[in-house]
Amino acid sequence: MRKVTRKQVLLQGSEACVKGALMAGCHFFAGYPITPASEIMEVMARELPKAGGVFIQMEDEIGSMGAVIGASLAGAKSMTATSGPGFSLMQENIGFAIMTEVPCVIVDVMRVGPSQGLPTQPSQGDVMQARWGTHGDHPTIALAPSSVHEFLELTVQAFNLSERYRTPVIVLVDEVVAHMREGVIVPAKGDIEVEERSQPTVPPEWYIPYGDPGTGVPPMPAFGEGYRYHVTGLCHDVQGYPTTRKDEAESLISRLFWKISKDLHRLQWLDSFYTEDALITVIAYGFVARAALPAVKEAREKGLKVGLVKLKVLWPFMSQTVTKVLEKSQKVLVPELNIGQISREVKRVNQGRCEVVTINKVDGTLITPREILKTLEEIHP
Repeated sequence: MRKVTRKQVLLQGSEACVKGALMAGCHFFAGYPITPASEIMEVMARELPKAGGVFIQMEDEIGSMGAVIGASLAGAKSMTATSGPGFSLMQENIGFAIMTEVPCVIVDVMRVGPSQGLPTQPSQGDVMQARWGTHGDHPTIALAPSSVHEFLELTVQAFNLSERYRTPVIVLVDEVVAHMREGVIVPAKGDIEVEERSQPTVPPEWYIPYGDPGTGVPPMPAFGEGYRYHVTGLCHDVQGYPTTRKDEAESLISRLFWKISKDLHRLQWLDSFYTEDALITVIAYGFVARAALPAVKEAREKGLKVGLVKLKVLWPFMSQTVTKVLEKSQKVLVPELNIGQISREVKRVNQGRCEVVTINKVDGTLITPREILKTLEEIHP
């Protein structure tokens, strides 16, 4: 069999995101234009109909998220893309999707806030909003690509995780990653693993819509396939009907968490560099991790024992991975394009193991390798 050599393709991050979505089987996109996420919508408008899917521009982000939920209930893998202000408008419906266990993907191209902020400048200010933006106790899955290739790859994985756990999955991407162009070797459709939602194996009259099959994730038929079930954002029993019984409410919320928390060991996605002997470890994500790597390499050339851990999953927070880093390091450096959001999580699990140092920027400019190197030289023991 002749081996096929695939060529690099020059892609913008937003284009790569769309390619990843289509590879994962996305068949519905609803959105509203917003800088700096509009390119995802524009490319979707062109490419999704070619793949047999449906594109709709909605009247706002609230309606966009509602349409995505409806399409997913009808059986279509569904997605939207937005930025900070639009992400804020989506939060109530995101909470509804979490409670009703509707799989979907939300891409948030982060820009400087609050409010309209700096619409065209990079930021990592939506990290905590992704975790706690909607009210109540709820689980969250959020991924953070640092390159155009990772944007494609993690968009595929976002759909897979969404279908696996019946939950919304958020892709948090820095503006600069969405807008930059890089050479990407696009995988063939058969080269990537695509997960589908679990289907009932019993006839409609035996189907229990929110019963736990042992995995914490109930099978999910599409509307119109003969399986009738009630969908409500209220606490509901296993049949889907509203309940105020304490045991049923607690069982529901606990299961929503457990279906993801039982697999935390499967969500420790990271890249590590030079960490074997590191006295100082940089913990970074998104584009800032790209700035950190050359800084770490130059520091090591100067004889400094430093390393880098690049987080690809932000939520659930990778406590297992970060704890191991904290136990091995004398100091940890967390550079971020915010006042300090992931660094708060690092400090929470640190429990005095080592010193945590931060670099923070909120002026719309990037943290440079030179700035990271300078800090590493200053704090190295």
